[in-house]
Amino acid sequence: MQTADQLRELLARIDRRGYPAYKDTRGAWRFPGYVLGIDHVQGDPFASPSKLSIHLEGKAAGFPPSLYDTPARRLALQDGLTRRFGRGVEQFSHRAKGSGQSGLLSVSRCGQQILERTACRLDPATGGLTLRFEVGFPANGRTINARELEKILFDFLPQCVRENLLYSRLDPKQLQAAADLADNQQAIRQALPQLGLCAFVANGSLLPRASGVSDLPMAGGVPFQSPPELEVSIPVPHGGPVKGMGLRQGVTLIVGGGYHGKSTLLKALEQGVYDHIAGDGREYVLTDATAVKLRAEDGRCIHRTDISLFINHLPNSKDTRQFSTPDASGSTSQAANLVEGLEAGSRVLLMDEDTSATNFMVRDELMQRVICREMEPITPLIDRIRELYDRYGVSTILVAGSSGAFFHVADTILQMDRYRPREITALAKGEAAQFPPLAPPPAPGEAPGFARRPQPCPELGGDRLKVKGLGRDGVQVNRLTVDLRQVEQLADGEQSAALGYCLAYAQSRRLLDGKHTLTQVVDALEGVLDRQGLEALCENRSSVANLARPRRQELFACFNRCRELRF
Repeated sequence: MQTADQLRELLARIDRRGYPAYKDTRGAWRFPGYVLGIDHVQGDPFASPSKLSIHLEGKAAGFPPSLYDTPARRLALQDGLTRRFGRGVEQFSHRAKGSGQSGLLSVSRCGQQILERTACRLDPATGGLTLRFEVGFPANGRTINARELEKILFDFLPQCVRENLLYSRLDPKQLQAAADLADNQQAIRQALPQLGLCAFVANGSLLPRASGVSDLPMAGGVPFQSPPELEVSIPVPHGGPVKGMGLRQGVTLIVGGGYHGKSTLLKALEQGVYDHIAGDGREYVLTDATAVKLRAEDGRCIHRTDISLFINHLPNSKDTRQFSTPDASGSTSQAANLVEGLEAGSRVLLMDEDTSATNFMVRDELMQRVICREMEPITPLIDRIRELYDRYGVSTILVAGSSGAFFHVADTILQMDRYRPREITALAKGEAAQFPPLAPPPAPGEAPGFARRPQPCPELGGDRLKVKGLGRDGVQVNRLTVDLRQVEQLADGEQSAALGYCLAYAQSRRLLDGKHTLTQVVDALEGVLDRQGLEALCENRSSVANLARPRRQELFACFNRCRELRF
């Protein structure tokens, strides 16, 4: 390993040379207290920034093991350090001048959710710390400006490391508070199934967001208060019990007038699969970690999915036990989304009437009288929603504003009234008794089959793998693009990028061989992520991409939406 003084000498030698001479800086350089890794050097000042990393030994970082001795605490600490380092380098970004990306300093931009990222990794065995970030190496035109890079590497970065990555320089109370919050969130998650709950919303939570394009809490929003009938108290390790609304397993219906907070509550629940940072307002909005948000998705591809639970006897005699189409309708796409959610192991389904296919959800009395059941290939959700829970143990939380048909089948009915929830199950059931269903529900359907086996996909391979994240909209792998715009629980574009790397990894490791089922493929990928981390997905371990870990449900969603895959 070379020293920082040798790096300074190298910079002096290559100053004012052509930009490719920056490649000589690649490697590991020993600085006082840490090692600087220059892992990838951009080929041009206008290209994607260079990738660098800081490595601190456990003794140098100095974090007490009590802050990272559980996965939840470690994740919270990594998240907090990423945010702190990001704020630290932001004040120095572009203070070194030059062309193109010159002087850029950036680290993964974290949202309100706490996610596992490649940006910061803490070794639980040694306490050693690795933090990855990007730097735009300065140039004048395409001529190296090494004096400006020297400012970044020898002035700006050492200050950022000292002030943001050393325990001795940080507020121990703030770090302990983040660890305690992680403990409490984990305790509530573990308590949910024991209490027969699929979700929990603490009293005082602030659910409304600042705007449709901001995930920050709304200033002056109405604090959440549980109806007395649904209030539960959950003991946590720090600060005493947390009280709030517990949504029971089964079928929960959320109703109310427009703009009264129905979809706001559902949105908080769908993001409750992730832990949130202190001050977000949804710290104690926690949903079963397998919950999946479903919607109609016109135009998506479907690969040999068994949708016969909902769709049968099509006029063209198409087999709905192995249904495929490159351009699904609203009803078939939502049926496929639901069955794929079951295949992914989801125990809770989240749906909003506003984004659902009407004919998939319900058929009113008049339509049933005009078009008899034998003439309709679609068995709507209302006829299967009880079966999903009673037979498969899958709960549903549904927002409905225009149809009262679900009153008959719901276990819990919640009315949102000016952002305040009211439990109205008895009232709604009493009214529904005056409108009995026209016909009894159909006989139980056959259990969906989950034996789809993805074939090798040449588009995912090649000598040079290029993965490009498209934010939360999707990911591009070489020339292949996967549209993820309707996968609503993706919280970060780095998760989308990770999904692209998962696709490529599955191809390169021959998991896509026509023998492994999709469930086995996802199981294998999750095993790799559990044992080796997200870094294992990158072919070049010395230059790790900016990735955040997706859930199992999003892994299934990505494979299912990859048009080039064959099953």
